[in-house]
Amino acid sequence: MTNDVQALPAQGTGFVPLVVIPVYDHEHAIGAMVDGVLATGNTCLLVDDGSGPACAAVLDALAQRHAPRVRLLRLAVNQGKGGAVLAGFTEAARLGATHVLQIDADGQHDPRDIPRFLSLSRQLPAQVICGTPQYDASVPKGRLYGRYLTHVWVWINTLSFAIRDSMCGFRVYPLAPVLTLMDEETIGKRMDFDVEVLVRLYWRDIGVQNVPTRVTYPLDGVSHFDVWRDNVRITRMHTRLFFGMVWRLPRLLRRRLAGRTGA
Repeated sequence: MTNDVQALPAQGTGFVPLVVIPVYDHEHAIGAMVDGVLATGNTCLLVDDGSGPACAAVLDALAQRHAPRVRLLRLAVNQGKGGAVLAGFTEAARLGATHVLQIDADGQHDPRDIPRFLSLSRQLPAQVICGTPQYDASVPKGRLYGRYLTHVWVWINTLSFAIRDSMCGFRVYPLAPVLTLMDEETIGKRMDFDVEVLVRLYWRDIGVQNVPTRVTYPLDGVSHFDVWRDNVRITRMHTRLFFGMVWRLPRLLRRRLAGRTGA
């Protein structure tokens, strides 16, 4: 279900961005995030990923109060973060967007960086603009070490250091290649999504630009990361990607060599 409003306005020749925010029971944080997005002059799509009644009511109120700058897509059953973002991609295309800026609902990311991300995306419209977290003391050390292990696997599976942080949920996608990828391959729909979609786009020769951005972990933040289940999912994903890398090895090596020689 979405609120039925007109297509998105273009910002410059052929560049039509939409901010997509996956939301699952973040009723205490989402209002401030929406305010931050609107302060940058952008339109956002809230994807309600099967939230409970309290969060659903907050999202309804935000969509009604700020229409048409805030739109709401409601999923009847929880799909996971990746499933919500994938649904957001499809809706963004229906609305006429050319690019999607993904940002989390929990307040970890600074929406004041949105103009900087979109400005670079406007200059490099065929590339993914990917946030590189700059942490403060609030980051849990266990989460930090786990991220580093994932980074190592991504560097192995791409034979490149081009992706500095594959887990940051603050990024801009060119929509056309993402929709093609969605049609042709199955992508993880939960906490494995952020990593997998970025690696698979890189395999398809979509460039990645890394942008430093401040990341904090609010003391009252709600995390839906399940240490056991999500780590198992991520391990399985890295295994799939490794075998996918093996048969792409000659092409990835040629790409790496071409980068070194400036070809």
